[in-house]
Amino acid sequence: MKQVPLLSVENLTTVFDVKPRPVVAVNDVSFEIRKGETLGLVGESGSGKSVTAFSIIGLLQPPGRVAGGRVIFQGRDLAKLPEPEMRTVRGAGIGFVFQEPMAALNPVMRVGAHIAEALIVHGMASKTAARAKAIELLRAVKITDPEKRVDDYPHQLSGGMRQRVMMAVALACKPPLLIADEPTTALDVTVQAQVLELLRDMKQQFDLSLLLITHDLGVIAETADRVAVMYAGRIVEQGTVREIFYQPKHPYTRGLLASIPGGDAGSRLRAIDGTVPNLASLPPGCWFAPRCRDRMPVCDIAFPPVTGADHSVRCYLHGGQP
Repeated sequence: MKQVPLLSVENLTTVFDVKPRPVVAVNDVSFEIRKGETLGLVGESGSGKSVTAFSIIGLLQPPGRVAGGRVIFQGRDLAKLPEPEMRTVRGAGIGFVFQEPMAALNPVMRVGAHIAEALIVHGMASKTAARAKAIELLRAVKITDPEKRVDDYPHQLSGGMRQRVMMAVALACKPPLLIADEPTTALDVTVQAQVLELLRDMKQQFDLSLLLITHDLGVIAETADRVAVMYAGRIVEQGTVREIFYQPKHPYTRGLLASIPGGDAGSRLRAIDGTVPNLASLPPGCWFAPRCRDRMPVCDIAFPPVTGADHSVRCYLHGGQP
Protein backbone atom coordinates (compact mmCIF):
# COMPACT_ATOMS: atom_id res chain seq x y z
CA MET A 1 0.00 0.00 0.00
CA LYS A 2 1.32 3.43 -0.97
CA GLN A 3 2.20 5.67 1.96
CA VAL A 4 -0.08 8.70 2.38
CA PRO A 5 2.07 11.86 2.04
CA LEU A 6 2.44 14.07 5.09
CA LEU A 7 2.19 17.12 2.79
CA SER A 8 0.67 17.11 -0.69
CA VAL A 9 0.84 20.30 -2.76
CA GLU A 10 -1.47 20.01 -5.76
CA ASN A 11 -1.47 22.52 -8.66
CA LEU A 12 -0.62 25.42 -6.36
CA THR A 13 -0.86 28.82 -8.08
CA THR A 14 0.06 32.09 -6.38
CA VAL A 15 -0.66 35.49 -7.89
CA PHE A 16 0.48 39.01 -7.02
CA ASP A 17 -2.21 41.56 -7.88
CA VAL A 18 -0.07 44.38 -9.24
CA LYS A 19 -0.57 46.82 -12.11
CA PRO A 20 -0.84 46.76 -15.08
CA ARG A 21 -1.83 43.08 -14.67
CA PRO A 22 -1.48 40.34 -12.05
CA VAL A 23 1.81 38.40 -11.96
CA VAL A 24 1.80 34.63 -11.44
CA ALA A 25 4.76 33.88 -9.15
CA VAL A 26 3.97 30.19 -8.53
CA ASN A 27 2.35 28.36 -11.42
CA ASP A 28 0.67 24.94 -11.15
CA VAL A 29 3.20 23.55 -8.66
CA SER A 30 2.73 20.00 -7.34
CA PHE A 31 4.91 17.88 -5.05
CA GLU A 32 4.67 15.56 -2.05
CA ILE A 33 6.65 15.08 1.14
CA ARG A 34 6.42 11.74 2.89
CA LYS A 35 6.99 11.03 6.57
CA GLY A 36 10.68 11.20 7.44
CA GLU A 37 11.66 12.52 4.00
CA THR A 38 13.65 15.58 2.99
CA LEU A 39 12.57 17.29 -0.24
CA GLY A 40 14.98 19.86 -1.62
CA LEU A 41 13.36 22.72 -3.56
CA VAL A 42 16.10 24.25 -5.69
CA GLY A 43 16.36 27.03 -8.26
CA GLU A 44 17.84 30.46 -8.94
CA SER A 45 16.87 33.49 -6.88
CA GLY A 46 13.44 34.72 -7.97
CA SER A 47 12.26 31.31 -9.16
CA GLY A 48 9.38 31.21 -6.64
CA LYS A 49 10.81 28.94 -3.94
CA SER A 50 10.13 31.18 -0.94
CA VAL A 51 6.73 32.27 -2.31
CA THR A 52 5.82 28.57 -2.49
CA ALA A 53 6.78 28.13 1.17
CA PHE A 54 4.83 31.20 2.31
CA SER A 55 1.83 30.01 0.29
CA ILE A 56 1.91 26.66 2.08
CA ILE A 57 1.83 28.17 5.57
CA GLY A 58 -0.44 31.12 4.78
CA LEU A 59 2.10 33.89 5.35
CA LEU A 60 1.72 35.66 2.00
CA GLN A 61 1.44 39.41 2.33
CA PRO A 62 -0.83 41.50 0.05
CA PRO A 63 -0.87 41.87 -2.91
CA GLY A 64 0.04 38.15 -2.92
CA ARG A 65 -2.71 35.52 -2.76
CA VAL A 66 -3.18 31.82 -3.42
CA ALA A 67 -5.27 31.75 -6.60
CA GLY A 68 -5.69 27.99 -7.01
CA GLY A 69 -4.67 24.50 -5.99
CA ARG A 70 -4.68 22.55 -2.75
CA VAL A 71 -2.23 22.15 0.14
CA ILE A 72 -3.19 18.96 1.97
CA PHE A 73 -1.55 18.53 5.38
CA GLN A 74 -2.74 15.87 7.82
CA GLY A 75 -6.01 15.57 5.92
CA ARG A 76 -6.83 19.30 5.78
CA ASP A 77 -6.57 21.74 2.88
CA LEU A 78 -4.51 24.57 4.34
CA ALA A 79 -5.39 26.83 1.41
CA LYS A 80 -8.99 26.92 2.65
CA LEU A 81 -8.38 27.28 6.40
CA PRO A 82 -9.33 30.59 8.05
CA GLU A 83 -6.48 32.45 9.71
CA PRO A 84 -7.37 31.44 13.32
CA GLU A 85 -7.09 27.75 12.34
CA MET A 86 -3.88 28.36 10.38
CA ARG A 87 -2.30 29.78 13.56
CA THR A 88 -2.79 26.39 15.21
CA VAL A 89 -1.00 24.70 12.27
CA ARG A 90 2.00 27.05 12.26
CA GLY A 91 4.44 25.96 14.92
CA ALA A 92 2.51 22.93 16.16
CA GLY A 93 2.04 21.28 12.75
CA ILE A 94 4.59 23.00 10.51
CA GLY A 95 7.70 24.70 11.84
CA PHE A 96 9.38 27.40 9.77
CA VAL A 97 13.03 28.52 9.72
CA PHE A 98 13.28 31.89 8.01
CA GLN A 99 16.08 32.91 5.69
CA GLU A 100 17.23 35.88 7.78
CA PRO A 101 16.85 35.26 11.54
CA MET A 102 17.68 38.85 12.50
CA ALA A 103 14.60 40.00 10.57
CA ALA A 104 12.41 37.22 12.00
CA LEU A 105 13.44 37.57 15.66
CA ASN A 106 12.05 40.46 17.71
CA PRO A 107 15.09 42.59 18.67
CA VAL A 108 13.59 43.62 22.04
CA MET A 109 12.68 40.04 23.13
CA ARG A 110 15.16 37.75 24.81
CA VAL A 111 15.82 34.56 22.86
CA GLY A 112 14.26 32.44 25.60
CA ALA A 113 11.07 34.48 25.36
CA HIS A 114 10.79 33.67 21.64
CA ILE A 115 10.86 29.95 22.40
CA ALA A 116 8.60 30.27 25.45
CA GLU A 117 6.01 32.22 23.45
CA ALA A 118 5.71 29.38 20.89
CA LEU A 119 5.20 26.85 23.71
CA ILE A 120 2.66 28.95 25.59
CA VAL A 121 0.60 29.95 22.52
CA HIS A 122 0.14 26.29 21.55
CA GLY A 123 -0.55 25.17 25.11
CA MET A 124 2.61 23.07 25.29
CA ALA A 125 3.89 24.58 28.57
CA SER A 126 2.87 26.93 31.36
CA LYS A 127 4.70 30.24 31.80
CA THR A 128 6.71 28.81 34.68
CA ALA A 129 7.72 25.66 32.76
CA ALA A 130 8.39 27.47 29.47
CA ARG A 131 11.78 28.88 30.54
CA ALA A 132 13.10 25.44 31.49
CA LYS A 133 11.83 24.07 28.15
CA ALA A 134 13.52 26.95 26.32
CA ILE A 135 16.86 26.11 27.96
CA GLU A 136 16.37 22.47 27.04
CA LEU A 137 15.72 23.38 23.39
CA LEU A 138 18.72 25.71 23.23
CA ARG A 139 20.82 22.81 24.48
CA ALA A 140 19.25 20.54 21.85
CA VAL A 141 20.33 22.90 19.04
CA LYS A 142 23.86 22.89 20.51
CA ILE A 143 24.03 26.43 21.88
CA THR A 144 26.73 26.49 24.55
CA ASP A 145 25.87 27.72 28.04
CA PRO A 146 22.09 27.80 27.35
CA GLU A 147 21.28 28.84 30.94
CA LYS A 148 23.03 32.14 30.20
CA ARG A 149 22.11 32.54 26.53
CA VAL A 150 18.39 32.16 27.26
CA ASP A 151 18.44 35.76 28.56
CA ASP A 152 20.42 37.22 25.64
CA TYR A 153 18.90 39.46 22.98
CA PRO A 154 19.26 38.50 19.29
CA HIS A 155 21.91 41.16 18.61
CA GLN A 156 24.17 39.57 21.24
CA LEU A 157 24.40 36.34 19.22
CA SER A 158 26.36 35.49 16.10
CA GLY A 159 24.56 34.73 12.83
CA GLY A 160 24.98 31.00 13.31
CA MET A 161 23.64 31.14 16.87
CA ARG A 162 20.63 33.19 15.76
CA GLN A 163 19.87 30.55 13.14
CA ARG A 164 20.04 27.91 15.88
CA VAL A 165 17.61 29.94 17.98
CA MET A 166 15.24 30.06 14.97
CA MET A 167 15.49 26.28 14.74
CA ALA A 168 14.73 25.96 18.47
CA VAL A 169 11.62 28.16 18.02
CA ALA A 170 10.51 26.14 14.98
CA LEU A 171 10.98 22.83 16.80
CA ALA A 172 9.57 23.92 20.17
CA CYS A 173 6.18 22.24 19.64
CA LYS A 174 7.69 19.17 17.93
CA PRO A 175 5.94 19.67 14.56
CA PRO A 176 6.03 16.73 12.13
CA LEU A 177 7.11 19.00 9.24
CA LEU A 178 9.83 21.66 9.14
CA ILE A 179 10.24 24.17 6.29
CA ALA A 180 13.74 25.67 6.14
CA ASP A 181 13.99 28.64 3.75
CA GLU A 182 17.62 29.12 2.68
CA PRO A 183 18.84 28.36 6.24
CA THR A 184 22.54 28.72 5.37
CA THR A 185 22.52 31.68 2.95
CA ALA A 186 23.85 34.40 5.26
CA LEU A 187 26.42 32.20 7.02
CA ASP A 188 30.09 31.53 6.33
CA VAL A 189 31.09 28.11 5.04
CA THR A 190 32.15 26.64 8.39
CA VAL A 191 28.92 27.70 10.10
CA GLN A 192 26.89 26.47 7.10
CA ALA A 193 28.30 22.98 7.63
CA GLN A 194 27.42 23.13 11.33
CA VAL A 195 23.83 24.21 10.62
CA LEU A 196 23.37 21.46 8.02
CA GLU A 197 24.71 18.86 10.43
CA LEU A 198 22.33 20.20 13.07
CA LEU A 199 19.40 19.96 10.64
CA ARG A 200 20.23 16.31 10.00
CA ASP A 201 20.53 15.63 13.74
CA MET A 202 17.24 17.39 14.50
CA LYS A 203 15.49 15.50 11.71
CA GLN A 204 16.50 12.21 13.29
CA GLN A 205 15.94 13.28 16.90
CA PHE A 206 12.49 14.79 16.32
CA ASP A 207 11.42 12.36 13.54
CA LEU A 208 10.93 15.25 11.13
CA SER A 209 9.97 15.60 7.52
CA LEU A 210 11.78 18.52 5.89
CA LEU A 211 11.19 20.91 3.01
CA LEU A 212 14.62 22.43 2.38
CA ILE A 213 14.64 25.49 0.14
CA THR A 214 17.98 26.51 -1.33
CA HIS A 215 19.83 27.58 -4.47
CA ASP A 216 22.89 25.58 -3.36
CA LEU A 217 23.10 22.16 -5.02
CA GLY A 218 25.87 21.17 -2.64
CA VAL A 219 23.44 21.56 0.27
CA ILE A 220 20.90 19.44 -1.63
CA ALA A 221 23.44 16.68 -2.30
CA GLU A 222 24.31 16.43 1.40
CA THR A 223 20.83 16.70 2.87
CA ALA A 224 17.91 15.82 0.57
CA ASP A 225 16.29 12.52 -0.40
CA ARG A 226 14.38 13.93 -3.38
CA VAL A 227 14.72 17.14 -5.38
CA ALA A 228 12.27 19.47 -7.13
CA VAL A 229 13.91 21.91 -9.57
CA MET A 230 12.04 25.21 -9.98
CA TYR A 231 12.31 27.73 -12.79
CA ALA A 232 10.27 30.95 -13.19
CA GLY A 233 7.49 29.73 -10.90
CA ARG A 234 7.17 26.18 -12.29
CA ILE A 235 8.72 22.88 -11.25
CA VAL A 236 10.56 21.60 -14.32
CA GLU A 237 12.02 18.36 -12.91
CA GLN A 238 11.55 16.09 -9.89
CA GLY A 239 13.37 12.96 -8.82
CA THR A 240 15.63 11.37 -6.26
CA VAL A 241 18.95 13.02 -5.48
CA ARG A 242 20.76 10.27 -7.38
CA GLU A 243 18.52 10.69 -10.46
CA ILE A 244 18.86 14.48 -10.51
CA PHE A 245 22.63 14.48 -10.05
CA TYR A 246 23.53 11.51 -12.25
CA GLN A 247 20.70 11.43 -14.82
CA PRO A 248 19.37 15.01 -15.12
CA LYS A 249 16.76 15.33 -17.85
CA HIS A 250 15.90 19.03 -18.11
CA PRO A 251 18.42 21.36 -19.81
CA TYR A 252 18.02 23.81 -16.91
CA THR A 253 18.94 21.12 -14.36
CA ARG A 254 21.94 20.12 -16.48
CA GLY A 255 22.96 23.77 -16.67
CA LEU A 256 22.76 24.19 -12.89
CA LEU A 257 24.89 21.11 -12.32
CA ALA A 258 27.44 22.16 -14.94
CA SER A 259 27.85 25.58 -13.30
CA ILE A 260 29.03 24.13 -9.98
CA PRO A 261 32.70 25.07 -9.35
CA GLY A 262 35.15 22.19 -9.13
CA GLY A 263 36.75 21.75 -12.54
CA ASP A 264 40.44 21.90 -13.40
CA ALA A 265 42.44 24.80 -12.00
CA GLY A 266 42.18 27.80 -14.29
CA SER A 267 39.19 26.44 -16.21
CA ARG A 268 36.26 28.74 -16.89
CA LEU A 269 32.98 28.33 -15.03
CA ARG A 270 30.13 27.22 -17.29
CA ALA A 271 27.22 29.61 -16.89
CA ILE A 272 23.69 29.32 -18.25
CA ASP A 273 23.26 31.84 -21.06
CA GLY A 274 20.74 34.66 -20.62
CA THR A 275 18.72 35.63 -17.56
CA VAL A 276 15.61 34.46 -15.72
CA PRO A 277 12.57 35.92 -17.56
CA ASN A 278 10.45 38.69 -16.10
CA LEU A 279 7.33 37.02 -14.70
CA ALA A 280 5.26 39.92 -15.99
CA SER A 281 6.32 39.28 -19.60
CA LEU A 282 7.04 35.58 -20.04
CA PRO A 283 8.04 34.24 -23.45
CA PRO A 284 5.59 32.03 -25.38
CA GLY A 285 5.99 28.30 -25.06
CA CYS A 286 8.64 26.95 -22.69
CA TRP A 287 9.94 29.73 -20.46
CA PHE A 288 13.46 28.31 -20.50
CA ALA A 289 13.57 28.14 -24.30
CA PRO A 290 15.36 31.50 -24.86
CA ARG A 291 18.29 30.21 -22.75
CA CYS A 292 18.22 26.58 -23.91
CA ARG A 293 20.91 25.04 -26.12
CA ASP A 294 18.53 22.19 -27.03
CA ARG A 295 15.73 24.48 -28.22
CA MET A 296 13.40 23.10 -30.89
CA PRO A 297 10.57 24.83 -32.86
CA VAL A 298 7.96 23.10 -30.68
CA CYS A 299 9.42 24.81 -27.60
CA ASP A 300 7.98 28.17 -28.77
CA ILE A 301 4.42 26.84 -29.13
CA ALA A 302 3.30 25.83 -25.62
CA PHE A 303 4.75 25.01 -22.22
CA PRO A 304 5.62 21.29 -22.17
CA PRO A 305 3.48 18.91 -20.10
CA VAL A 306 4.81 16.72 -17.29
CA THR A 307 6.18 13.36 -18.48
CA GLY A 308 7.43 10.54 -16.30
CA ALA A 309 6.26 9.39 -12.88
CA ASP A 310 8.86 9.09 -10.11
CA HIS A 311 11.43 11.02 -12.16
CA SER A 312 9.28 13.62 -13.91
CA VAL A 313 10.24 16.44 -16.26
CA ARG A 314 8.63 19.24 -18.28
CA CYS A 315 10.58 19.17 -21.52
CA TYR A 316 9.80 18.22 -25.14
CA LEU A 317 13.12 16.36 -25.29
CA HIS A 318 11.36 13.67 -23.27
CA GLY A 319 7.99 13.51 -25.05
CA GLY A 320 4.68 15.29 -24.76
CA GLN A 321 2.61 17.19 -27.29
CA PRO A 322 2.02 20.97 -27.45
